[in-house]
Amino acid sequence: MIHPTALVHPGARLADGVEVGAYSIIGEHVEIGEGTWIGPHVVIEGHTRLGRGNRIFQFCSLGSEPQDKKYAAEPTRLEIGDGNTIREFCSFSTGTAQDSGVTRIGSDNWIMAYVHVAHDCVVGDHTIFANNATLAGHVTVGDWAILGGFTGVHQFVRVGAHSFCGVGTVLLQDLPPFVTVSGNPAAPHGINSEGLKRRGFSPEGILAIRRAYKSLYRSGLTLDEARKKVAEIAADAPEVESFSRFISDSGRGIVR
Repeated sequence: MIHPTALVHPGARLADGVEVGAYSIIGEHVEIGEGTWIGPHVVIEGHTRLGRGNRIFQFCSLGSEPQDKKYAAEPTRLEIGDGNTIREFCSFSTGTAQDSGVTRIGSDNWIMAYVHVAHDCVVGDHTIFANNATLAGHVTVGDWAILGGFTGVHQFVRVGAHSFCGVGTVLLQDLPPFVTVSGNPAAPHGINSEGLKRRGFSPEGILAIRRAYKSLYRSGLTLDEARKKVAEIAADAPEVESFSRFISDSGRGIVR
């Protein structure tokens, strides 16, 4: 299952059913879970762990040193879950000692070509990153979020679950859950209602989320007033609870 031209360090740990393509390089501190497929010309290095059933396409670089001048060769890590598709030319860095020291990517994510995930990012499950989406350091992306092609996310920004970024979006502040944005800088354009329907949200739940969105973005309320109004809606609609909590906890401010 390992191509004769691949270079796999004797210290690397590969589970049953792992395939490694031609000219790929697997480093000493790498662990790869059962059934993962590594295409040709892939480099996986550093303290990197991949779960089961991932597909890593050609010319990806996973676990390389972070692009951070403060990095001083600390043994930081990259952890990737199960069932991810990672297309051509993606680059994921390990973490830094200034944060948790770990870059984490969850499971069942669909990550297209040329995506960059920088040091100390945390990506949830079931996300979609279109071509050339880029995360700066310390970014958090919630479950089911979608980043359109050429989306750029500033360091320390949080991207809420079920949110949607149009092509070419530049996120300089936190993006609340469920919200659709586009532009540079990002501007809100409603909720991701179609995505919520596909994921089984009830009509009543979607209506409550829409009410919360309008309270924040269309009512003319100040941010503090909108937070209180959204909290009132969340008291009767559990679907809005994550939205309310997110806009109350934002440190960088929110897209508004």
